[in-house]
Amino acid sequence: MARHGYGRGEYRYFSYPLPDQIAALRTESYARLAPIANRWQEHFRNDTRFPAHHADFIARCHAAGQLRPTPLLLTYGKDDFNCLHQDLYGEHLFPFQLAVLLSDPRQDFEGGEFVITEQRPRMQSRVTVIPLQKGDAVVFAVNDRPAPGARGFFRMKLRHGVSTIRLGHRRTLGIIFHDAQ
Repeated sequence: MARHGYGRGEYRYFSYPLPDQIAALRTESYARLAPIANRWQEHFRNDTRFPAHHADFIARCHAAGQLRPTPLLLTYGKDDFNCLHQDLYGEHLFPFQLAVLLSDPRQDFEGGEFVITEQRPRMQSRVTVIPLQKGDAVVFAVNDRPAPGARGFFRMKLRHGVSTIRLGHRRTLGIIFHDAQ
């Protein structure tokens, strides 16, 4: 991460074919999130819709040259962190992603909280800390989410990251639903 300015720690992307459990989690989660993603598209007044099946969405990504799978394993040690960022990997983006904590914060590490910032128009940013336990998953917006405003919905920009690990090691599985170029 450090050489790219993303923070400190290690990340490794999986290759195709994905491990069965990761492929199943990606496919099943997508099916549940696609209807919500389509409602968000309506709020954003965007005519593009997400297909019901993940394989059809991946075919769309691949047709646009987005061929690299994006699920990844992140590993952090003492003093490591992940800067606030967005996982934007090409023209075709799915608006959600998923992070699963694989380590136990009571036994394996201290610090390392999952954080999300909302960049609110004409206001200060707001930070939310999501407390996760081993095995917990959090679904969050990749780029922006619809937020109600005086004249309908507007785009609320989000970024996510991980605070500094004070002690131990933290591992996370990241599931991004679109493929990368």
